[in-house]
Amino acid sequence: MPIARTVRGAFAGLRSLRRLHSLWQRWFLWVILAVLVIALLATVVWLAGRHEVEQVQTALDRDTADAVSDLRSGLQRNAQSLRASLANGMNRERWPTEAAALLREHREWLRVEWRDAALRPLATVDTPYRQRLFDDRSRGPDQSDVALACAAARKAGASAYSPSHYVPFVPSGGLEVMELCLPVDGGGYLVATYSLRDTLIELVAPTLTRGQEVAFTEADGTRLVAVGAARRVGTRVFTAQQLVDLPGTALMLRVDGWRAAPDLFPNLLTALVTAISIALVSVLVLLARDTRRRLRAEHDLADALAFRKAMEDSVITGLRARDLQGRITYVNPAFCEMVGFNAEELMNHVGDVPYWPTELAQEYRQRQALRMAGGVPPREGFESVFMHKDGRRFPVLIFEAPLINAQRAQTGWMSAFIDISEQRRIEELSRASQERLQASARLATVGEMASLLSHELTQPLAAIASYASGSLNLLRGASGGDHGDHGEVAMAVRRIAEQADRAGQVIRSVHDFVRRRDRIREAVAPHTLIDAVLPLVRLQARKLGVRVDVHYEERLPRVLCDRTLVEQVLLNLARNAMQAMDLPELSERVLHMRVARARAVGESGDTPDKADVRRWVEFSVADRGAGISEEVAARLFTPFFTTRPDGMGLGLSLCRTVVEQHGGALVFEPQRPRGTVFRFTLPAA
Repeated sequence: MPIARTVRGAFAGLRSLRRLHSLWQRWFLWVILAVLVIALLATVVWLAGRHEVEQVQTALDRDTADAVSDLRSGLQRNAQSLRASLANGMNRERWPTEAAALLREHREWLRVEWRDAALRPLATVDTPYRQRLFDDRSRGPDQSDVALACAAARKAGASAYSPSHYVPFVPSGGLEVMELCLPVDGGGYLVATYSLRDTLIELVAPTLTRGQEVAFTEADGTRLVAVGAARRVGTRVFTAQQLVDLPGTALMLRVDGWRAAPDLFPNLLTALVTAISIALVSVLVLLARDTRRRLRAEHDLADALAFRKAMEDSVITGLRARDLQGRITYVNPAFCEMVGFNAEELMNHVGDVPYWPTELAQEYRQRQALRMAGGVPPREGFESVFMHKDGRRFPVLIFEAPLINAQRAQTGWMSAFIDISEQRRIEELSRASQERLQASARLATVGEMASLLSHELTQPLAAIASYASGSLNLLRGASGGDHGDHGEVAMAVRRIAEQADRAGQVIRSVHDFVRRRDRIREAVAPHTLIDAVLPLVRLQARKLGVRVDVHYEERLPRVLCDRTLVEQVLLNLARNAMQAMDLPELSERVLHMRVARARAVGESGDTPDKADVRRWVEFSVADRGAGISEEVAARLFTPFFTTRPDGMGLGLSLCRTVVEQHGGALVFEPQRPRGTVFRFTLPAA
């Protein structure tokens, strides 16, 4: 552009020459034109030299980045090889052979050690490519570099590196090394010692070109080791360095390139003078014609831009363009309306954009970095979440495509956004309706199954009770007055008859409950309800190692309830509590069952008169399990929702329905320091 403006200015000066009549004025104009041409040539020569320098430096930076990438890949492969040796477990007899094989494959390793949890060496193998370098007395648990690396590895659960340190030789010399520590399952570590010089030779040097030297340096520039070509006299030094960030330590990789200083002036100047001399006359002749064509093209371009702007402003799809650095270069009004920010607030924005939700910013940064690195988005688009200026979140469907200029080079990315909030709302309503229909169908099926089971099981249970009664009569006749073994058998048969009768009552109660029939409620002492289910509770408690603690408040009134259904509620809550404590890490397992007085007021929430206050009795079942998370608590009483693989998800839902049919309420709350408490109330008789 500066060259074009200079040439256009010169052409304008030539046109004005026609209006100059005096000789000195024409001579002055040609002098100015000559000065401009010389200045133009000097500028071009300087720019060419600077461009070559920049090209050399850019190539060196690229080579450095490739070398760092190769180095990281090689170190990662080495760590994977060391980790692969653990696949078949650690064996004292087999490990030295495997370690020797690893050292033959990795020349950059000087030694591989197997250490215990206290960092004491259990076995060591040295590289076959060098003489023995280390004194075993100096490789103990007090070695600070290995201790730092292994502490970092154990904390991260992965391999970690120690800072570089110098290992002196006897009688002179030494090596700069660093340690790689990998934790072993069950305790202990594998420690591999790297030679920094051999690491450069094996992992970095193959990627170098002639006239380059590569070195490891500290952050302050202190050179540790270096390999490569020596500098030639009369050459210019180009330097590039990049950080090699490793778990536990960091090194700088420095690459120096030797190249003759660019000397473009003689050849380039000759070519430029010849080319410009030939082209100058043609440029002066064609410039006027080119200017007319340019004006005509600019007019057509302005019309096309106006048409495109009108079209983009009329669509309801949000449009956004970004350059290759991630800066926003264009947004249409639909996108501004979608996110609530105007174009001035979004254009040329660097970093986190204001419409990214705070909680998803890290994920969006990674996605943007992947896109800027050349990652191809899916053609069918992908979903995301944006944040309006007022803080409201809304889902969007994003389609992205690369921006390609006329030279077929990518200059950025174009994105189209569709607000799918209404679509999601309709889908959610449809899903909720489908879930309700499915739940209703399942409940109807459960009702039919309950009716079928009550019909099919009544007769077998009646037969069991009849056989039990007959067995009791036979035992009485056979035993006479003897109450020894026959008495214990009679007690067991009597229990069978009682439980068969109880099972029949439960089935009838469930059948009546499903059919919505009115049940006969009776006044029952609260401790009677607890005592009825205690034998079954204690039976399961013995299997799970749970201690059952029962507490009754004194002088409790009787409760008006369907005894069978309430006993099932207590039994179900107690079983759930014991299953919640069936955890290997839980040493103390105690089930608390408590009955106490409770008071309740009317639904209005106002304090009623004494005559309006009803008496209530509260039952509570507490465990010391892991508690209930917020996600599970939100759906705890939903039919068919369960967290157990063998559960149906109907227990708590039916329990709450039974309690609410009695006029009470079933609630739960966390217990301190851990566990959950379920409470329900029943009206006093």
